[in-house]
Amino acid sequence: MDMLNAMTAAGAGQANGGAAAATPRGAISTSPDFETFLRMLTVQMQNQNPLNPMESQEFAVQLATFSGVEQQVRSNQLLEALSARMGLSELAGWVGMEALSAEPAWYGGAPLELLTPDVPAADRARLIVRNAFGTEVARFDIDPAAETLEFDGTGADGFPLPQGHYDFTIESLRSGEVIATNPALTYSRIQEARFDDGAVVLKVDGGSTLDSSAVKGLRAPEGGGY
Repeated sequence: MDMLNAMTAAGAGQANGGAAAATPRGAISTSPDFETFLRMLTVQMQNQNPLNPMESQEFAVQLATFSGVEQQVRSNQLLEALSARMGLSELAGWVGMEALSAEPAWYGGAPLELLTPDVPAADRARLIVRNAFGTEVARFDIDPAAETLEFDGTGADGFPLPQGHYDFTIESLRSGEVIATNPALTYSRIQEARFDDGAVVLKVDGGSTLDSSAVKGLRAPEGGGY
């Protein structure tokens, strides 16, 4: 009698015996259970063909194989639990740090530091600023060789822009033609880090959220400390 038939017989025996801890109807356990395996093995021994009995070595192999699988499952469960604890510990270290990304940044009145792309062929460059609605609110010529910029919040009319989220784009030109368009990277302070549907989500300045996969770098806030 093979193991599949033994499983069927074992299940029937449990149902007829009215076991108190019976699995709910329609539910199938996906994790190995060593006691269940022993019951299956017993049924297999009881129902084997007496004219062609199974060798004891075969039972030993089945027992060793299942035991190994069970231990592997338990190891995986322990590793998953350990990974989750380590992940939470790591997330706690992100809070208070500044995350670098190409996502819109919160302008609250203080100047913002922007990191510009490296386009060696450009002889001119300009910074384009858009508000949360995608409307262009400012455009400035910048040094194409500059690695960082400071946005002071001045709009196209020369007056300060209101607080809000802004998107920054760098257009690189050569001989008057645009040869590259790239986002300018900005830093946002992380206020909260959490798991959400398997992804790490960061709450940053201005109340917006940032997927951790969009983070290009981390740094401590200026002045040190959190």
